[in-house]
Amino acid sequence: MAKKPLVAAVFNTSPDVVDLIRRALEPAGIVVVTLLTFQIREGTVDLENFISQHNPDVIVYDIAPPYDANWQLFLHIRSLPSIHGRPMVLTSANAKQVEKLAGRDETIYEIVGKPFDLNRLARAVKEASRQRMSR
Repeated sequence: MAKKPLVAAVFNTSPDVVDLIRRALEPAGIVVVTLLTFQIREGTVDLENFISQHNPDVIVYDIAPPYDANWQLFLHIRSLPSIHGRPMVLTSANAKQVEKLAGRDETIYEIVGKPFDLNRLARAVKEASRQRMSR
């Protein structure tokens, strides 16, 4: 039987950044499904149905300006029953600002478009998926 591919759901505010992340993850063998965060915030997409349909192994969530509002949205999403047990990898263009909200318990991957950043992100997604599989 064929191994199920690793699926990452990317939630981000920018279609351009979503594309950048997709181009980093797909060559690493990761299937990418995406939502723009405004679709979640405004309720134009049923997030629970999206999660049920795609069953992502990992969620890559970007904390963008306004940082406080997007942090609160992240906390809400993380509390949903359909998200429970799914590892989340956090990204931001300004990791230091997000760390002020998140504290030291969260690792924030700074994405500024450099290949090194994107390779680190692909490794982080794979590592996070192993955490879920071991549960």
